[in-house]
Amino acid sequence: MGDKFNVTEVAALRNELLQGGLDSMQAAEVVRMFLMGHGYGISTDAALDAASRITGGSSVESVQASLEDLALVM
Repeated sequence: MGDKFNVTEVAALRNELLQGGLDSMQAAEVVRMFLMGHGYGISTDAALDAASRITGGSSVESVQASLEDLALVM
């Protein structure tokens, strides 16, 4: 099975969150919208956790793995 999200898209999401100056709720919403745009959903708590890890400086590969684990088919 292939990756749900390509590295380029994940890197762009990561960069947006790192440079966006967003608070945690705004960052979680960006993560949620990213996943929705790919046909997936995510719980609010999981989106907050993912956003926190991304803004904490996780690598692109780590972010990609986290998103793939957290993404729920809609």
